[in-house]
Amino acid sequence: MKMFRLAATAAAVLLSLGAAQAQTTLRIGLAEDPDILDPTMARTYVGRIVFSAFCDKLFDIDEKLNIVPQLALSSETADDGKALVIKLRPGVKFHDGEPFDAEAAKFSLERHLTFPGSFRKPELASVDHIDIVDPLTVKLVLKSPFSPLLAQLTDRAGMMVSPKAAKEAGDKFGLRPVCAGPYKFVERVQQDRIVFEKFADYWNKDNVFIDKIVFQPIVDATVRLANLKSGGLDLIERVLATDLKEVRADSRLKVATAIELGYQGVTLNIGKDKAKGPLSQSAKVRQALDLAIDRDAINQVVFNGEFQVGNQWVNPDHPYYQKSLPVRPRNVEKAKALLKEAGVTPPVSVDFLVPKGAETETPAQVIQSMAAEAGFDMKIRVTEFATGLKQAEAGDYQAYMLAWSGRVDPDGNTFVFLHSGAPQNYGAWNNPQADKALEDARSVTDPTKRKASYEALAKLVQDEEPLLYLYHRRIIIAHTTKLEGYKQMPDGLVRVIGLKLK
Repeated sequence: MKMFRLAATAAAVLLSLGAAQAQTTLRIGLAEDPDILDPTMARTYVGRIVFSAFCDKLFDIDEKLNIVPQLALSSETADDGKALVIKLRPGVKFHDGEPFDAEAAKFSLERHLTFPGSFRKPELASVDHIDIVDPLTVKLVLKSPFSPLLAQLTDRAGMMVSPKAAKEAGDKFGLRPVCAGPYKFVERVQQDRIVFEKFADYWNKDNVFIDKIVFQPIVDATVRLANLKSGGLDLIERVLATDLKEVRADSRLKVATAIELGYQGVTLNIGKDKAKGPLSQSAKVRQALDLAIDRDAINQVVFNGEFQVGNQWVNPDHPYYQKSLPVRPRNVEKAKALLKEAGVTPPVSVDFLVPKGAETETPAQVIQSMAAEAGFDMKIRVTEFATGLKQAEAGDYQAYMLAWSGRVDPDGNTFVFLHSGAPQNYGAWNNPQADKALEDARSVTDPTKRKASYEALAKLVQDEEPLLYLYHRRIIIAHTTKLEGYKQMPDGLVRVIGLKLK
């Protein structure tokens, strides 16, 4: 009998160990630590990667950039373009067990619109009010037709939060966010890790196969890759283009890539420059800086030719790219002449704010060298990403190396950065003609008319240079061969539904 009890105990221990071993954890290496985990207040690309694991949206995009339902089932736009009716998915729960319904959707959308400091407010500015049609149907009534609205709801403006949790937490919601995604929040240690565990009541739980996800910010790309190769991580984002050959040669690793929807550029401080430097005071000086830069050389030297050069907010293959305004070649002599015309004596000193990381610091150094030949002294100031954003908001910079991960609709790549008074118009550029072009592009659905508005905007941007568009990155994700089912889409997000770990 004693032997039987020992055997039973041993069997129980083995079963317990087996259950523990069956627990799967996906470890993802991020290039930065995200900002606040509140979809109303967040604004970083790396934060969007994290949100995709725990905060479902009303709509999403597929591999062909079609808009598809997620927490919604369908949508219908009124004939006059002034209303959008959304049918919601039944049986959805938030991580705190609260039901997702029309009341919750109305609350989330209104929170995006009214919460102090909301970065979603301009994305939903066309919404006048929200009506509840029935328990699973909401109607967004618009002030005027707004063609990008559905596209806005595929991102943070479409993320739904638990009304109960949001009301209780107030402005602290981002410390313990409660959404309706596949994973629920467990803990966050700044600059170290963000931990999530599988949500048992997720509406699409049959396609969730991994028990836990741990996001680890590792700024140094070489260290990120070393952790992937050693087995410390299962997937890393923003692999350096110069490391691609090494990754592809490793039989234990796989690569997934796509050209991004967004852009890499340099935002120039026009309206908030406390020093009133030449760059902020003269469009000719800004044009000179642009002409000093060789985009092709940056792509070849820094990124092994893997990226795509450009001079607009969408890449040259995008249907909204203005082919009548191609990339201008580098012209140092013309740049010097423009400085002379502007009455500026070189060297022009520029406080150049650059986020920490090889993918930003290295091209910034190349730009510094190129610009020097034309008469600019680009004083590179490297900062941690979130700190840099705060400094940009305050206007504490003159040039800012800043990427944008991109949106499906071109409005998402333009309005919030170029419209006067928009929250991410860090350079405080103010041009009434540009404002009108941006507003016109929002008010019509016909692609030809929209493209004409964006052409007018592009001409103004090329002339006044509030933002120097440089290139479009190839999103490069590397992961272990133990991870199955991974696909990369041009929005750069890491989607966890359907992933399996062997």
